[in-house]
Amino acid sequence: MDDTSPVAQPHRMDPAGGCPHAANARLLARGSVTSVVLPGGVEGAAVLGHDALREFLAHAEVAKDARHFTALRDGRIAPGWPLRTFATVRGMTTADGDDHRRLRSLVSKAFTARRVEELRPWIEELTARLLDDLAEAAEADGGVADLRRHFAMPLPMGVIGELFGVDAEHRDTLHRLSNQVVATDIAPEEAIAANRDLLALLGAIAAARAERPGDDLTSALIAARDEGGDRLSHEELIGTLVLMIVAGHETTLNLITNAVRALCGHRDQLELVRDAKASWADVVEETLRWDAPVSYFPFRYPVRDLTVGGVLIPKGTPVLAGYSAAGRDPAAHGPDADRFDITRPVRPDAVRHLSLGHGAHYCLGAPLARLEAGIALERLFARFPDLELAVPEAGLARHASFVGNSVRALPVRL
Repeated sequence: MDDTSPVAQPHRMDPAGGCPHAANARLLARGSVTSVVLPGGVEGAAVLGHDALREFLAHAEVAKDARHFTALRDGRIAPGWPLRTFATVRGMTTADGDDHRRLRSLVSKAFTARRVEELRPWIEELTARLLDDLAEAAEADGGVADLRRHFAMPLPMGVIGELFGVDAEHRDTLHRLSNQVVATDIAPEEAIAANRDLLALLGAIAAARAERPGDDLTSALIAARDEGGDRLSHEELIGTLVLMIVAGHETTLNLITNAVRALCGHRDQLELVRDAKASWADVVEETLRWDAPVSYFPFRYPVRDLTVGGVLIPKGTPVLAGYSAAGRDPAAHGPDADRFDITRPVRPDAVRHLSLGHGAHYCLGAPLARLEAGIALERLFARFPDLELAVPEAGLARHASFVGNSVRALPVRL
């Protein structure tokens, strides 16, 4: 399909993922909303423009519950469809109204700004240990180490593992299964196996916490479940763990990785921070805008035929939230929207970005992700001020997914 055609042809989402920005620019030139073809030939839509996405994310007639997904309800979605878990997992990301508020309230107190700030000393200590590990890995391999493997992944996985009482021995397996669950080019039998294995492992973790409760969120969720099924069912318990553990580390992992790539490619921006002309928080926010850790997030469903950005989206259509496209929308961010600029002014009538969501489903872990990324970047470049990519940016292999937006590995020279 020719994306530059003025005819509004459906955009076929590439299951292999890759860098989204060139395709996003072509689609945005056509409009803020586009019809798409999802893996397996499933018809859907994507909201790309910043203002249209902000409206859509908070719209009262847009649902998250998959009972509104027409093709799924009609039995036209195969069991091994790679995006099925996003629709069918039982948890706050697939709940609306009172159910959503009930599920969110069970974990929200652990992610308030005050509670998160109390984690700062522990996160700083973990960061220091991981920087030692990164240095050792580089020393063992000629001065080059995979920053994603040795630093950007174990930091958020360590934090979320500590919060939810996940033993260290399970964390690598959880990360591997998470990668498979969010992959969009995975074969049906592999998708089914990955979901089965992930649910089995989380079930085993929950069972262990039930036998030996601790001061962690999994134990608290189990207590809520056991107080009565009206507070939390077993399926919702496991679904909440899927969401919090998968999203709780993958998003921050991509954020840290993308920020390091951005700073290595824009040394002038790094110097602004070093000269106190900008902050590490500015780096985090501009990275979220410029290279969102999640590119297209599944799914929302109009509960009636809905016009967004001048485009009719039929009732029951699975809609992707195009965070990476909205972040570089020239209509919201100006003609230089594709430029990484940590001093970029924010439009008075807009938010800086939508990469952590908007409305009732705004990312619960946003304060934690911001804190982790800020500490990680500050300590990393203080310890290794001359850090640089060990391979050209163009040579970095991308995720095999149009959901997550980052690279598979980040070799750096310390």
